[in-house]
Amino acid sequence: MDASSNVLVATDLSGPSLRAVDRAFALARDTGAHCTVVHAIGIDARGAWLELLGEQAATVSARAIEHQREVLAQRVADPARTRGARVDVRVEAGFATDAVPAVADALDAALVVVGAHGHGFVQRVLMGTTSATLLRKSRRPVLVVKNACHGPYRRALIPVDFSPGSEAAIRFVRRLLPRTELVLLHVFDVPFEGMLRLSGLPDDVVGQYRIDARRRSLLQLHELAIHVGLEPHDYTGVVVHGTAIRQIVSQERQRDCDLVVMGKHGTHVTEDLLLGSVTKRVLAESRSDVLVVTDPRPAPSLFASTPVPR
Repeated sequence: MDASSNVLVATDLSGPSLRAVDRAFALARDTGAHCTVVHAIGIDARGAWLELLGEQAATVSARAIEHQREVLAQRVADPARTRGARVDVRVEAGFATDAVPAVADALDAALVVVGAHGHGFVQRVLMGTTSATLLRKSRRPVLVVKNACHGPYRRALIPVDFSPGSEAAIRFVRRLLPRTELVLLHVFDVPFEGMLRLSGLPDDVVGQYRIDARRRSLLQLHELAIHVGLEPHDYTGVVVHGTAIRQIVSQERQRDCDLVVMGKHGTHVTEDLLLGSVTKRVLAESRSDVLVVTDPRPAPSLFASTPVPR
């Protein structure tokens, strides 16, 4: 991102959303981007609000918006908080689930930042919160902030499955966070390993299949890094056998990462299933902030198994 880019952060002025505001300001300062803070006050001009106030609805709405704009400016736009970031505030009359995506489109936002509301965030995802709507539907990168901002991200864990989504995630993070250490993680499995064992193959033969699969995956991981322009000192490559979510959370903690980056594939019938499996579990179980980057191209299922050697 650069001075022509726009970071959009949504806030309801709660504690978690103000953590998101602080992170958005820090990213804007570091990249030179402009930051827009948006707050939607939930007035439905077509429904109950209009029915209640009639001809006075427009006047009352304008007053409410102006009041909230003053409150928002006092809470988030003071120099002590912005610390040099270029910031403006917007108050929208409608509901956040509609207003935030609309503002993101209007500004052509390069990144949307939202706060995670406590341990119940995943349950709220299922119930259609603003964060959930953006994560499920947005073609723009969405950063879900869980933690207070104490400085730039130090180390980002990027699970990769060698799909277009993985490539998009690495490229975006490299542009957004050029000084952050990257950990590229691939979780592999040997297809039909259980059946191979049941068929009577010796353990050492099955074990060799796993060794060969890991070696090929590690080679593929390094080839991907070269393809996206990473130098050897830019990243650490990790290839492990197991279950995707378990290994992602384990590696996040073992390697002391403060950001997890998930690639999400484009808008199609399976998007909710893709988000609902690995990414949603990461949102629930990781300690770090989570960045979801979308690539619109079709891709294979997440963490596809590695073929058995012949």
